[in-house]
Amino acid sequence: MALGEQQSIKKSLIIIGLLFSVFGFVTWLSSVLIPYLKLACELNNSQAYLVAFALYISYFVMALPGGWILKKTGFKKGISLGLMVMALGSLLFIPAALSRTYPLFLTGLFVQGAGLSVLQTASNPYVTILGPRNTAAKRISIMGICNGVAGIIAPIILGSVILNDTDAISQNIGKLDPVAKAVALNELAHRVVLPYIIMAIVLVILALLVQYSGLPEVEEEEEAAEDTAPAANKNSIFQFPHLIIGAFTLFLYVGVEVISGNTIIDYGSYQGIPMVTAKFFTSMTLTAMLIGYLIGIIAMPKFLSQEKALQYSALTGIVFLLCALFTTGYLSVLFIALLGLANALMWPAIWPLAISNLGRFTKLGSSILIMSICGGALLPLAYGHFADVSNPQKAYWIVAPCYLMILYYSLRGYKIRTQ
Repeated sequence: MALGEQQSIKKSLIIIGLLFSVFGFVTWLSSVLIPYLKLACELNNSQAYLVAFALYISYFVMALPGGWILKKTGFKKGISLGLMVMALGSLLFIPAALSRTYPLFLTGLFVQGAGLSVLQTASNPYVTILGPRNTAAKRISIMGICNGVAGIIAPIILGSVILNDTDAISQNIGKLDPVAKAVALNELAHRVVLPYIIMAIVLVILALLVQYSGLPEVEEEEEAAEDTAPAANKNSIFQFPHLIIGAFTLFLYVGVEVISGNTIIDYGSYQGIPMVTAKFFTSMTLTAMLIGYLIGIIAMPKFLSQEKALQYSALTGIVFLLCALFTTGYLSVLFIALLGLANALMWPAIWPLAISNLGRFTKLGSSILIMSICGGALLPLAYGHFADVSNPQKAYWIVAPCYLMILYYSLRGYKIRTQ
């Protein structure tokens, strides 16, 4: 590979890494928004986890349209458009906060998710194709570090602003008369206005930077040139069972990841830990995930194949889950946080295994995998339901069959092919 080409690839990866930082920052803000809106809008668990639903269901709705948009606009313009859409979603938080209207908050989250889905549809296959296939997991792990670092910072920043003194507010809110209660909750709701104005401004600036950057376009022909022989006699995406099973596995993985990151603050509160401490627990989960990404960069593929990484990750997740279920207090919370370590290498391993040998179906396959991100919408809702009817700790049992399915895919599912 020529020096100029290497420098171009490195520059492209830096730009994509910046975008993955945006993914992480915006996505993991939801972990703070769940307990915040639960109090400000007086919600139960099932209603509060609609925050995750609104953000992640947009991936299902927008993945295929996102692919069509990218085909029409090209890579750079599509990414700029996605960032602008995210800025619009951020601005919707202003009237939502001023009126303390929960459906409007959810609308803003959905619009943000729509912009994210366009960015994800473009960025993930780009990282996979930008280099040898067998090192794709390593490149995605590097992107995961960008995502994780931003995700660690986001809950700390927003939590410090909007969750300050919420323990006292929660304890005293029932003692107030209706007028004083409304004033207190309105003041709490207004705390998100300034952070989301700043976020919208930053997203617009990033959109302009990408638009005028030297980021090269990824031509459709380049994608189709990869692995064309196995796909030559195929006429439908459904003739790739390893992709379909992989999409379902990715659906479960994203659900598990969102549950482990977005429920841990509330779970800490359930275990009797003050919110002033619990608000940092999502950052613990993401720190554990960041450690997992670093392991992936060092170990894959030299010491650890993508398949083995997925096997070990699923087994580790099962062990940590059982430990969390049968302990209490800070120790139980710690094991939920350690699910981040178990989850870290799942996306980098599942994505290239599922997308391999698709040939001219690569873009469609990528869109289907992006649609699978809606697991982050549906599984947390199921968790919230079980938390309401039983308790937040027992509700984690929903994660167990997900890890078992991920283990199956790592052992056999990715090998299934239609001749």
